[in-house]
Amino acid sequence: MRRWADKKGGYAAMPDGFDRSDAFTLASLIDAWFRRLEERAYSLRTIDARKWALRTFLHWAGERDLRRPDQITKPILESYQRWLFHYRKPDGKPLGVTTQRGRLGAIQNFFTWLCRENTLHANPAADLELPRKPNKTLPKSLSLEEVQAVLNVPDVTDQLGIRDRAILEVFYATGIRRAECARLDVDDLDRERGLLTVRKGKGSKDRVVPVGERALHWIGLYLEKTRPLLETPQSERALFLSGYGERLSAGYIGNWVRRVIDASGISRIGSCHLLRHSCATHMLENGADIRFIQQLLGHARLDTTQIYTDVSIVQLREVHSRTHPHAKMSETCPP
Repeated sequence: MRRWADKKGGYAAMPDGFDRSDAFTLASLIDAWFRRLEERAYSLRTIDARKWALRTFLHWAGERDLRRPDQITKPILESYQRWLFHYRKPDGKPLGVTTQRGRLGAIQNFFTWLCRENTLHANPAADLELPRKPNKTLPKSLSLEEVQAVLNVPDVTDQLGIRDRAILEVFYATGIRRAECARLDVDDLDRERGLLTVRKGKGSKDRVVPVGERALHWIGLYLEKTRPLLETPQSERALFLSGYGERLSAGYIGNWVRRVIDASGISRIGSCHLLRHSCATHMLENGADIRFIQQLLGHARLDTTQIYTDVSIVQLREVHSRTHPHAKMSETCPP
């Protein structure tokens, strides 16, 4: 780490400068907690999120010469909470409520672990009141015409354009997340049965999803015409390869899809999740059971999926028109 960053892009991670002079400094204990989370098979995504959260706290604490857990009290944590509330990012915007809750929640989990390990006798974060959760907003989705406009952006006369079209078709057909797309291997596709195995989704769970004939067509073209040109002896078994024959990263895919949506001219803000939400919304509007959509999207809880029922205004309008006494004009209606 050296310690809290992986080696990426050929450059070694720089030292973070946190105090690890003995095993009982905050930084040393946090290192031990992360090792414990890895042993308990927490996902890399969860561990990385907590590393970022606690890195911010360690910088804040170090500036105030707070280097050991027994120096941390509830008033000190409340002071840190106020600092998060008033913090402004380089663009002048505050941290979102969800971000604040995530950073404070990581601190609560860490101090709970310290008490469980008998490193501390009392938990200063136990009664910390987190900011209230924001109300859930309705997922944004595209119309069928807007989806087609996005899918038409890649130039399919170009080899990389075929790859790009295949990726977009997979997003809309399956509703997978960008990280799930980046992890796809060639062996995860069953072309004969039209199925795609999504490995290590949210919560490190695997699932199998149908692909659909149209997405299968474009994946087939990509596998036959484009991937052989990109593949190198050092290539992984990744399904989608970059121009250098390497696995595409989730960050690259997200930024690229955002540029594609901008280029489509539909004036909508979003990226991969916009296609994910469109997939779920259109299926629900066409009569899909909410439990099947839950399975497709990989939601652990049904109430996460049920937010899409609020989006399906098409069905609500149809039922209203069919059942409400005043939904339609009648001959008895007064002038």
